[in-house]
Amino acid sequence: MATSLTTLTDEARIALDTFAGRASSLFGSPSIRLGVTGLSRAGKTVFISALVHNLIHGGRLPLFEARKSGRISRAFLEEQPDDAVPRFQYEDHIEALVESRIWPDSTRAISELRLTIDFESASGWGRLFSSGRLSVDIVDYPGEWLLDLPLLGKDYAEFCADAFELAALPVRAGLSAEWRKVAETIDANADADEMTARRLAESFTAYLRACKLDERALSTLPPGRFLMPGDLDGSPALTFAPLPRLAAGRARSGSLQAMMERRYEAYKTHVVKPFFREHITRLDRQIVLVDAMQALNAGPGAVADLERALTEILACFRPGKNAFLTDLFSRRIDRILIAATKADHLHHESHDRLQAIVRRLADRAIQRADFSGAAVEVLAMAAVRATREGTVKQGRETLPVIIGTPLKGETIGGETFDGKTETAIFPGDLPDKIDSIFDEGAGAARHEESPIRFVRFRPPKLERDADGLKLSLPHIRLDRALQFLIGDHLA
Repeated sequence: MATSLTTLTDEARIALDTFAGRASSLFGSPSIRLGVTGLSRAGKTVFISALVHNLIHGGRLPLFEARKSGRISRAFLEEQPDDAVPRFQYEDHIEALVESRIWPDSTRAISELRLTIDFESASGWGRLFSSGRLSVDIVDYPGEWLLDLPLLGKDYAEFCADAFELAALPVRAGLSAEWRKVAETIDANADADEMTARRLAESFTAYLRACKLDERALSTLPPGRFLMPGDLDGSPALTFAPLPRLAAGRARSGSLQAMMERRYEAYKTHVVKPFFREHITRLDRQIVLVDAMQALNAGPGAVADLERALTEILACFRPGKNAFLTDLFSRRIDRILIAATKADHLHHESHDRLQAIVRRLADRAIQRADFSGAAVEVLAMAAVRATREGTVKQGRETLPVIIGTPLKGETIGGETFDGKTETAIFPGDLPDKIDSIFDEGAGAARHEESPIRFVRFRPPKLERDADGLKLSLPHIRLDRALQFLIGDHLA
């Protein structure tokens, strides 16, 4: 699919950009670009902050071979290479996590951070030819923006048809009713009118926002900038919406349909395509964070929608194995990690089931996309572990529990938490047979009988070492993620 998103002119510009970047890196240390994405609240900001904090502060990473063997001498932050891209505000996010014990703000736009690692190669041959330094350029961007990329392969009529088809699904019909009611009153062939266009765009955006709420947890919500407009807020490129009953053939000049088509194409040209060309095509490695917990909370309709979104996201990457000559003009993503986040919300006995659920979610995407030459791994993890495990007696039963401080306002069984009190919670078990989660009929019945509910916790209070220094952020399988994503470059 990714090849259909660009023209020959686009590919030529991508090749020139890649060659310029490769040429400049010949005189410095080797570098790789790691893309970090996921839909909102999947934990992108937390993942990057925890990754950097553990490497800089010597965190426990037993499955990250270069750290385990003592071959990393230091890790430190450097000035990022892209002056036009906002810096990922690592220090602010760590202050929020460690000092204030609040989760940092979600990703709202693209940002970047350069982490440099000094290491010793594991082999004599490697020590002879390796510089012993690797720079990892971490690129953080919203998954909602990635969901815009399929629009590059669709004209306005296809966009409208897909939008109305999605809006009519049972899980969305009630949320989209007001927008569809407004749209049905509009004559696409009527004269273009700015206030009509604005009313339609606002109604369509309100529908998308309603889909995004926690209790709905829907994921496939293009155009992504409608939810995260940034400095484009109010611009004509974001003042369009799908229309029903389009005129056959070419739209009449000066009509509302012609206006909407023009703005839709402007959105693709000036917003979506530059993001793809300047950022996605420059990635070497990619991690996609998936908040399956939120979808499971919302029910089988949300799970099906998450699967649809993940399929579209993975189909937009440019996977493949890099070779020396082709690498000068074209980057390929040769490793993709799909990580189920917030594993600390479950007892470890359910981690394999969570991982199996996300693997099932990704299966269709992996089958549809051409991932030849790229390694794909699925992992259940928590970049920051907010809970610890324990057991409680209930009658004759001993129940496995997780212990942490629920966020203020979280509720279980009618009890509302104050955000200060540590509590032991039995999180429940994910089903042994995960097929019921993906069968919307069976899944809906099961959700009604025994809904899966997870609460959100505050970041943990960090322990201190003998000298009184705070230890690094605790995690679940962050070391495995690091080993897969960059371990081979430190061999």
